[in-house]
Amino acid sequence: MDIKTEVNMEQAILDMAEKLFIEKGFDATSTVQIAKAVGCNQALVHYYFRTKENLFNTIFESKFRLFFQKIFDLSHLENMNFSEKISYFASSHFDLLIENPYMPRLILNELSRKPESIKVLREKLHSLPEMLYAQLNKDLQMEIAAGKVRNVDLLDILITVISMNVALFTLLPVAVNVIGMNSAMKDQLLKHRREENTKLILSYLKPE
Repeated sequence: MDIKTEVNMEQAILDMAEKLFIEKGFDATSTVQIAKAVGCNQALVHYYFRTKENLFNTIFESKFRLFFQKIFDLSHLENMNFSEKISYFASSHFDLLIENPYMPRLILNELSRKPESIKVLREKLHSLPEMLYAQLNKDLQMEIAAGKVRNVDLLDILITVISMNVALFTLLPVAVNVIGMNSAMKDQLLKHRREENTKLILSYLKPE
């Protein structure tokens, strides 16, 4: 097997494992099922990842890292004010969910199954979340002092943004089936809600 084939096969295993873990859950998914769905033998799955736990952790860590790196990377937005950064945060988080609509379910299921996972992830991510949170909070306090933003806790802002976005993607499969949305209707709804969620969070930040 050449290097290109190995990379493609490893990624195929990761993609299929993610799909099955989301659909069936960790316990109900086996490496035999993953191998069969990919079209390879079980030994190849173990060759790349050794155990089902390692395979799941690889997927989970990549999704969690993607969240922090894409959502909290504000380094290129240094000239933006706090409200503009939060607007970017809200829209970028929404876009991330469009690309990975089942990511919230995967993360929540794993944290419910193994609450200690968050500690392991924090160690692997080092101080990235804390540093980014601290910088964003510093910006917020300056905006509050200047009277540009209402007196609100940063954690409340982030929870509000994430909750609004995740709620839509949680309910969307139901809406698609019940209402009978086609692809065009779904895309239009997503575009509309992306704009509306950002407007709502900016309205929430306005001084009282």
